[in-house]
Amino acid sequence: MKIIVLSDNRTINSELETEHGLCVYLETAKYKCLLDTGASDIFVRNAAKLNVDLSEVDYVFISHGHADHIGGLPFFLKLNSKAKIVMSENALSQTYYSVRNGLHRISIDFDVEKIKERLVLVNKDAWFESDIHVFSVHELKNPLPQGNRTLLRDAGTGVEPDDFNHEIVVTFGTENLFVFTGCGHKGLLNILDTLKSTTLKRIRYVMGGFHLLDAKNGILFESEQEIENLAKSLVRDYPNTDFITGHCTGDSVFSILLALLGPQIRLFHSGEEFIL
Repeated sequence: MKIIVLSDNRTINSELETEHGLCVYLETAKYKCLLDTGASDIFVRNAAKLNVDLSEVDYVFISHGHADHIGGLPFFLKLNSKAKIVMSENALSQTYYSVRNGLHRISIDFDVEKIKERLVLVNKDAWFESDIHVFSVHELKNPLPQGNRTLLRDAGTGVEPDDFNHEIVVTFGTENLFVFTGCGHKGLLNILDTLKSTTLKRIRYVMGGFHLLDAKNGILFESEQEIENLAKSLVRDYPNTDFITGHCTGDSVFSILLALLGPQIRLFHSGEEFIL
């Protein structure tokens, strides 16, 4: 499995552009996928510099409806005429807002009719090929990321707290799973515990944002102790899992996780390639 980060907040290559968005290219011998499409067309320009042919992508998986993960989709569709576009049935039926730095909209305007023949909307577990599993997290036994409290949605009945009914998680593999979390709004432990109890498979790699935000402008999210408790749970319950994170995982948060997880965790950056 080859993975290349096409868009992220951080980069290892000064020739590549960055943004508050996430797009990851994943390739196996059987298929080529995009995991989210970033916030803009930055991933397109970065892909060209990294020799990734977006016209050959077979699947696009959109983790949730926020603009920093779906905003690049219209630009992708100009380059690719075959890929199936997979997302929650709720992703485009709601309007999303953030109150960080003042109330603002974080949805995109999108004409679903343009891709209705290619669009696959899921409302429960779904399988693609023989080893791609799409699911949503319903059991929430562990705390949700505190950054969620700044996020809202309007499903037609007025603005209310976002419950992330539009978030999906994607896994690849049959025995040793690669898990893509998107932003992980349902909580990293909830995602992993759901997988552990429903698939009974080994979770080998977890990649994506964990929505664990650094304090900013006097707004506090998880405390250092809460981050340490999370890290201890990961070490205890998932000792053979490697975590690759970025995007909405803050620098200070990552430092705390690194101190306890050590070589089990690392940051990803735009332009970085992984062979797993």
